[in-house]
Amino acid sequence: MTCRRRLVPALLALAAASCSRAPQRAVPAVPVVATVVAQKDVPVRIDAIGSVEPIATVAIKPQVGGVITQVHFREGMDVKQGQMLFTIDPRPYEAALHQAESNLARDEANARNARAEAQRSESLFAQGILSTEQRDQLRAAADATEAGVQADRAALEKARLDLEYCAIRAPIDGRTGSVLVHGGNLVKAIDGGPLVVINRFDPVYVSFAIPEKRLAEVKAARDAHTLAVDALIQGDEDHPVHGELSFVDNSVDRDTGTLRLKGLFPNGDRRLWPGLFVKASLTLGTKTGAIVVPTEAVQAGQTGPFVFVVKADKTAEARPVVVDGEIAGESVVIKGLEAGEQVVTDGQLRLVPGAKVEMKPAPGAPSPDGAHS
Repeated sequence: MTCRRRLVPALLALAAASCSRAPQRAVPAVPVVATVVAQKDVPVRIDAIGSVEPIATVAIKPQVGGVITQVHFREGMDVKQGQMLFTIDPRPYEAALHQAESNLARDEANARNARAEAQRSESLFAQGILSTEQRDQLRAAADATEAGVQADRAALEKARLDLEYCAIRAPIDGRTGSVLVHGGNLVKAIDGGPLVVINRFDPVYVSFAIPEKRLAEVKAARDAHTLAVDALIQGDEDHPVHGELSFVDNSVDRDTGTLRLKGLFPNGDRRLWPGLFVKASLTLGTKTGAIVVPTEAVQAGQTGPFVFVVKADKTAEARPVVVDGEIAGESVVIKGLEAGEQVVTDGQLRLVPGAKVEMKPAPGAPSPDGAHS
């Protein structure tokens, strides 16, 4: 029993010594792609989601009632200002015009006769043939017939206008929408919905909102120079449409804390369509010597964005950064990095702080031995 008790501690000591002499397994380095932090001039921009608005919209309504006898355009076509759109049956208004002309001719004849009698009354009054009362009556009759002539002339002008309104013309250049009332329908003056809606969208507006905290920047930049606005169309982001800032609203929306702006864009090729949602980018100026990194280097952490920095000993350091926007695939970092440092752009998922890294060339870039990966 005594020998067995002495043997067990000896065996444990021997086993411990054997374990201490066993080689430790080295942790392999994590292969990553890294790039050097750059410093360069970048544009200062405000990005927002915007919508395209026509520069002018007109809902065409009849100014006289009647039956539509003809539609002179195809829905969805471009029209010019003054181009005929609809014709309302003009016959009732032609008749009204003829009646107004006849009334005017009759009353003008009566007015001439009344003026002549009033003039004769002056001579007869001077001779004592007419009393003062009779003379005044003739004068009043002449004035009344003259007033009647003026009313007839106004009625005639209205009849002419009503007849002109039977020909409904385009008030602006633009594109027509759906025809809402077709030939044969009876329409009322002004009452009811429009016959068609015309939108003018060359040029066109892009409306977007910015945070109220950026108002001071926009005002200062606008006072210095004209501000450019780019509109990026979904699916065609590589070909932005260029315009300029034309409108800043006169009040901040209290519900959203935003300010409405509009950019004016030439639209001869009709790439911007009313109602289309686009990405609007307002350029305020240029920031010199900005620190930029590829956007894929910036990771989202529980406490905010961070990047993995490759230190001189080839270990990874997780460093928090403050990002101030993204431009053309690059993030502008205003705090946390310096030019010349290396940040990981691929392979972050396998990294932990302090891990050894193995630098690999980016896809398509030459490897250290001159070959391409």
